[in-house]
Amino acid sequence: MLHNNMTEEETMDPDYYNTDYPNQLCEKDKVVEVGSIIIPIFFALVVVLSCIGNILVLVILALYESLKSLTNVFILNLALSDLLFTFGLPFWTSYFVWGWTFGEIACKAVKFLFYVGFYSSVLFLTLMTIQRYMAVVHPLSDWEKCRGFSVAPFFVWILSGGISLLGSLNSTVITDSNTGSLYCEYSSVKIKSSIAYFQNAFFFFAFLIMGFCYGRMLRTITKSRTNKRHKTVRLIFCIALVFFIGWAPYNIVMFLKSLTDQNFYQFKDCPESIRLDYAYHACRMLAFTHCCLNPVFYVFIGVKFRNHLKVILQKIFKKKKKLDFSQARLAKNVSQGSMY
Repeated sequence: MLHNNMTEEETMDPDYYNTDYPNQLCEKDKVVEVGSIIIPIFFALVVVLSCIGNILVLVILALYESLKSLTNVFILNLALSDLLFTFGLPFWTSYFVWGWTFGEIACKAVKFLFYVGFYSSVLFLTLMTIQRYMAVVHPLSDWEKCRGFSVAPFFVWILSGGISLLGSLNSTVITDSNTGSLYCEYSSVKIKSSIAYFQNAFFFFAFLIMGFCYGRMLRTITKSRTNKRHKTVRLIFCIALVFFIGWAPYNIVMFLKSLTDQNFYQFKDCPESIRLDYAYHACRMLAFTHCCLNPVFYVFIGVKFRNHLKVILQKIFKKKKKLDFSQARLAKNVSQGSMY
């Protein structure tokens, strides 16, 4: 049950809600107003771009690329992961405008999609990094014959789904006793904080592994006389770097909010608390863009992907040109026929 003096901003948060501000009521109407306008518009744009970009990635992989390549398999699964994450955003968009109107099951399902998208993305990026690490640092080894890599996507989805159930099953629809509004939140502050700390640790540990791998690869590449085989390394590095830039601030702010929830730290005045809320909104929007950015990197860094995209666009425009020509010719014939 919500505290009687909990503000609307604190309960409208799709991921977490804050505890009471100590000693006084901290008015956050402006934060709520800004969030309810900017965030839905931003999420709507991300959904459109993500669906277009990631569906194009899947089409190109299916039509032009071999799925016997581990890199392509991981890219395909990463696109699926981004799409799953994207499918939950329209619900959050509606949530910011009208509150939670989809019921208990949808609340748990959308939380599940959020965490599956996050954890699977981190795991697939880690696997892609390890794969490139083995190819660059240990090129003569028989690591590609290892059965573990070929079945890794199945384990990633099972592991991501299992971890995501922790957040999903502990989510519930809460009714505000004052306004009667419905909110999709965690059942307790303790569970919320535990999930936040686990997500922080998971994120940090994954990027320790990536940092080690890229450090060793950079050392090997600088000693190498050819850069041809390292184009894939640049692509994966850029994807991982942008993912880190997007999610690191979000995890930091989320950690600070969890400290205030657990009363480990309290802000001295209301403006500090409001600034943290604004930072949380900004970092969340930055983090959620990751699902639509990967296809952009495939186009600008991946030469093969860019060439395949050109072929698809040329076919589309040629068909459109032929259709326009046929329609013009038909219209001309009809017009000439009407004269007699």
